[in-house]
Amino acid sequence: MIYKLFPFLLWFSDYNKDKLSADVIAGITVAMVLIPQSMAYAQLAGLPAYYGLYAAFLPPMVASLFGSSRQLATGPVAVVSLMSAASLEPLATAGGPQFIAYSIILALTVGCFQLFLGVFKLGLVVNLLSHPVVNGFTNAAAIVIASSQFSKLFGVYVDKAPHHYQTIINVGKSAIHYTHLPTLGLGILAIAIMVILKRVNPRIPSVLVAVAVTILISKFTGFNNDKFIPLENIKDPQIVKTITGFNADVNKIEELGEQRAKLNHDLKIIKGEEKDHGLHIASEKELDIEHHLAIIQAKIAQIKGAAHIKRENLRLVHFAVEKDAGETPVFYTGSTLPNSLETDNHKWRIKVGNKLLDVKNLKMIGAGAVVGDIPRGLKISIPKAPEGTSYIAAFIQLLPFAIIISLLGFMEAIAIAKSMAAKTGQKLDPNQELIGQGLGNIIGAFGQSYAVSGSFSRSAVNLQANAVSGISSVVTSIMVALTLLFFTPLLYHLPQAVLAAVIMMAVIGLVNTSGFIHAWKAKRSEGIISVIAFVCTLYFAPHLEEGIMVGVGLTFAMFIYQHLRPRVALLSKSKDDTLRDAVKAGLRECDHIAVIRFDGSLIFTNATYLEDKVLTYIAEKPDLMHILIASKGINDIDASGEDAISILIDTVRGSGREISFCGVKEEVLAVMERTHLIDKLGKENIYPDTRSALESIYRQIHSKGDCGDCPLKNYMPVQIRG
Repeated sequence: MIYKLFPFLLWFSDYNKDKLSADVIAGITVAMVLIPQSMAYAQLAGLPAYYGLYAAFLPPMVASLFGSSRQLATGPVAVVSLMSAASLEPLATAGGPQFIAYSIILALTVGCFQLFLGVFKLGLVVNLLSHPVVNGFTNAAAIVIASSQFSKLFGVYVDKAPHHYQTIINVGKSAIHYTHLPTLGLGILAIAIMVILKRVNPRIPSVLVAVAVTILISKFTGFNNDKFIPLENIKDPQIVKTITGFNADVNKIEELGEQRAKLNHDLKIIKGEEKDHGLHIASEKELDIEHHLAIIQAKIAQIKGAAHIKRENLRLVHFAVEKDAGETPVFYTGSTLPNSLETDNHKWRIKVGNKLLDVKNLKMIGAGAVVGDIPRGLKISIPKAPEGTSYIAAFIQLLPFAIIISLLGFMEAIAIAKSMAAKTGQKLDPNQELIGQGLGNIIGAFGQSYAVSGSFSRSAVNLQANAVSGISSVVTSIMVALTLLFFTPLLYHLPQAVLAAVIMMAVIGLVNTSGFIHAWKAKRSEGIISVIAFVCTLYFAPHLEEGIMVGVGLTFAMFIYQHLRPRVALLSKSKDDTLRDAVKAGLRECDHIAVIRFDGSLIFTNATYLEDKVLTYIAEKPDLMHILIASKGINDIDASGEDAISILIDTVRGSGREISFCGVKEEVLAVMERTHLIDKLGKENIYPDTRSALESIYRQIHSKGDCGDCPLKNYMPVQIRG
């Protein structure tokens, strides 16, 4: 029992200095990959880069302490990061305080759901996501993730469109005219370093080397060249007017958002009161609030559209600055630039996002974008509910997304863990792994972490570095903590394009086209579902959950159809002396005896289907005298199935024919005995196998002599006439 509560105690049964040394080296090696990767994935999740470090601090240690796998490296991963951002996008502005609060609550919700599944041993629920669906989704997600980094790689800024492919088109258009070549150069350099080092020696931490080299280049070449100025230093009245108008729009959107939140709160109270009083018709007050909400929503959409146009116009403007103008220079546009002015030869732009522009401290970008300031220290605190809502309301609101993220994250984690266990010989407990992942997310949320999962790339690094136990993950967490406490200033000059390159290189491994081919070969319907999940995920991006839901819906539809219409085959003897599906194998069928195989449980969903098929065979074969139901494929039978057999016996015997069963399983036979169906059928009409059944039936049907060649006794292919 103690080992169930504290599974990490099993690590120390034969632990020694050599194993500790191996774990420490592995932990440090993983940390070298995790630190830059986590910052990149945080931005993919719509958060400031340093929140990746928070997500890399507690979760790796906690998940390893309470999980099952000794080498699984938990932390920020690409797919979960993107899913987190996509889930929260409709609720708050990416990077803002509300968005951050929702991200942390989402991690808490994901952790609670995973812990619930693990404690109650419901790990099998992960099977709701079939491998073809996950394969289609993962391939599409990899493309979405990689392409989402193009704007950072080219150094251009565009607003997100309703569909991801529209955003990529806009990035392409902007890149044609406004690509920042030093940014692109550093991104390509980082990719080249990672590719070359992986080929030369996979043990070298290529990500860390790429980050270190590009930080040095960025620092000593002045790659980042930002200025902070007051609004009056911009000498173009039209630009000043646009900035003022943009800020007015942002303020109005925020004001209307607060009104919407208050009205939604009032509406919930009114609906609750009406429910308590047993009222089922909306009151006048309720309708009035809903009317006001619709008006506010329309106004927000209209103002957002106007703000979007202003934001795009501001991003397109290039400014010039006088050479050696100091820290707070005056900025000119092409139309206001004095002819005699000698400029610094930089193209300056306003840094404008979705937030209010600080007119006293406008950020002007004169070169490439870097990570910038990272707060020192560990942020340990109780997660705060997003402003204007409660913990319970946020939990309920995020639960549908949390379920999808939980299942996807766990599927990824357990697949990695199983792969490593096959190499190490370790025995895995999926439910214990769920507990570990769940606690990692829950406790991580108290350290300001967003949702995390097991990482394939870092787990591979951990295994290659000869990690013996979860102590390696504890060491990794300690290294991240030391970085947060002492080394964050070293990351200031890390180019954003390099983080984009890190993400793009990481998701290449997610692309697996062979998965489509494998699914198609296994079953065409599953191959089609995999492709549909892939296409839908790409189309609906950034709302990736919709692609998953389409795939899951199709899988369930196929599952239900297969239960409604199980395979029913008429058998004949094949070349290898076994009975096979006569139609599929191209065999002749016996006119007097029908051996019918039913593949599936005989239950309420398909009870009448067997009867329909038997009646069809009777209608097609007027000389049919005996029907033998080969029951080896019938694993279960319910009351509806039993009733269907009873009716079938009456129908067949009523037509002057006989019916019998062979290969009936014990569970099915027990039901037939309890309901006395076996008495109606006759025990003499139940045979242990097909061979003994045919020997007995054949003697009955052909008692007066041989009828010649029979497809049930001889291999008789269908003759094709040319």
